[in-house]
Amino acid sequence: MRIAVHDFVGHPFQFELSQALARRGHTVRHFFFAEDIGPKGPRTVGPDDPPTLSIEPISLRAPYSKTNFARRRAGDILYGRQAAASIAAFAPDVVISGNTPLDAQELILSRARADGAAFVFWMQDFYSLAVDRLLGKRWLGAGRLVAQHYHRIERRQLQLSDGVVLISEDFASQLEQFQIPPEKVSVIPNWGALDSIPLRPKANAWAKRHGLDDKFVFLYSGTLALKHNPERLWALARAFRGDPEVMVVLAASGVSLDGLKKREAADPQPNLTFLPLQPIAEFPDLLGAADVVVALLESDAGEFSVPSKVLSYLCAGRSILLSAPTDNLAARVVRRSASGLVVSADDEAAFVEAARALRADASTRNECGQAARRYAEESFEIGAVTDRFEAVFDRARMARAKNTTGRA
Repeated sequence: MRIAVHDFVGHPFQFELSQALARRGHTVRHFFFAEDIGPKGPRTVGPDDPPTLSIEPISLRAPYSKTNFARRRAGDILYGRQAAASIAAFAPDVVISGNTPLDAQELILSRARADGAAFVFWMQDFYSLAVDRLLGKRWLGAGRLVAQHYHRIERRQLQLSDGVVLISEDFASQLEQFQIPPEKVSVIPNWGALDSIPLRPKANAWAKRHGLDDKFVFLYSGTLALKHNPERLWALARAFRGDPEVMVVLAASGVSLDGLKKREAADPQPNLTFLPLQPIAEFPDLLGAADVVVALLESDAGEFSVPSKVLSYLCAGRSILLSAPTDNLAARVVRRSASGLVVSADDEAAFVEAARALRADASTRNECGQAARRYAEESFEIGAVTDRFEAVFDRARMARAKNTTGRA
């Protein structure tokens, strides 16, 4: 089978799926947006990868804005044209596309259908719900019209897809409202790239190079976007300002990070450290340097998003401090795995109190870290994940063939 795996943001665990599919004899090409600023998996094929795997970054060679709606939409359309053409040149039997803005997804889906390829919509977030939250109250009511426009587009794309993969059962109720037939929907939770994130000692070379090997480190790693409340990280730094052994380290990118940097420049916090996103080769050591890893999700983002960084944290075997809606999938995973503490996204005092509790109790941190890694090893076995995706692709190809025959 020729399989195009398209992940706009290029996260590591999606690369792991492409690698696993290629090892099973499928011809796989992995596509992603080269200029996206989030954490990335490998950008080139490695010496241990099978010959049936190829990787194709898609570059706009032009500025891409995530803060200006008009420029971002124009960039998404341009990207969609280039991605659709690149994927079509590969001539896949099936295309799976996730983390993709709907304006770009529209063009990728249309080209796949025109070329007779089965299309699987990999729903990592509910894009239209996110647009409604971010824009619904803006522009004197026009933002709500924009949100309704994307709601219609997302619904139509899901209806036209030959298969839909949800990362959480929590998304299923919205799909029912979209009238998506349940037989073409599969729930496959995201996973951590276990083999790419080995356990690393705290006093590793990266930690020593950054002066963190002898510090107590609260670490936030990854994108800090509008759905992540930077006030929690500011409160964390303020709470431990009097403890010279504690550092709050942000190895991050995103629009909320920019605001936090400006605030820190005006009111310096000596225990708050900003680092760029680290290369994938350094990522295990970055996580290993942490004593507590931190994840955030706003209360009104819980219905359309699941913070995937928690999955990498589990692989790293570090205790987790999560501020999120308590019924979000990530919160349920942390509680089920006993890998850390979960506090409501709306409760800053409880967040700081939980941080203090983890700072004070090395035994609890060690138990949480061991439980985190144990959960990852039991739950993130890539062979079982690949089995499920192969079944999705087979069903999608059957659905495409049936629909094509019916039209004929």
